[in-house]
Amino acid sequence: MPAPLRGLLVTGTDTGAGKTVLTASLVAAMAAAGEPVVAHKPVVTGLDDSTSASSTDAASWPPDHELLGAVSGLDPAAVSPLRFGPAVSPHLAARLARTPIDPAALVAAARAAGADGRTLVVEGVGGLLVPLSEDFSVRDLAVALGLPLVIAARPALGTINHTLLTVEAARAAGLTVAAVVLTPWPDQPQELELSNRETIAALGGVAVETLGFLSAPTVESLALAGARLPWRAWL
Repeated sequence: MPAPLRGLLVTGTDTGAGKTVLTASLVAAMAAAGEPVVAHKPVVTGLDDSTSASSTDAASWPPDHELLGAVSGLDPAAVSPLRFGPAVSPHLAARLARTPIDPAALVAAARAAGADGRTLVVEGVGGLLVPLSEDFSVRDLAVALGLPLVIAARPALGTINHTLLTVEAARAAGLTVAAVVLTPWPDQPQELELSNRETIAALGGVAVETLGFLSAPTVESLALAGARLPWRAWL
């Protein structure tokens, strides 16, 4: 039986929900605190796309694996072993590239990244039920790794349904949901955002934290943002 991993898996309610910024913030904060941490994103797609899901200021933000490499001190290729150009789901990207994705290899690569007692922060791809291969989803990867989940979600209208569905899908597979993080959280939240946070916490029976807007992908700003999250309690 494989040794248990120490770490987190960051998933989202949808593509562009803030997973990469949240993951990078957590990794940067852990590294700044002296935690031996590595970032891992098993598959990255959309490298041919000129826009980025990491920020509304897309031009200033690097691709996901490059940002995670910067905050963890790793080569981007080591962060994401599988990289595809089209902005499509991983199973379709692999089909188009005629490069089959082996679920066992995905699990092994993630476990290797978190070896030697390092804290492993895995960023999923899209939402929890996104297929990584024809019959293996992000949720299946989370189950195989046994890591607690942190769910990135938008604070705006529609987030209650998307977030609670993600929480239910996680728990149905026996996964532990450590927290939901609403991002980008406004400096002056309106009644809608405040109500969404309260409602998700109450109906989902889950802790709900917030992560503010980050205008630039500097390691320092990411570390400061991540330090405001109770990541030690989540591990």
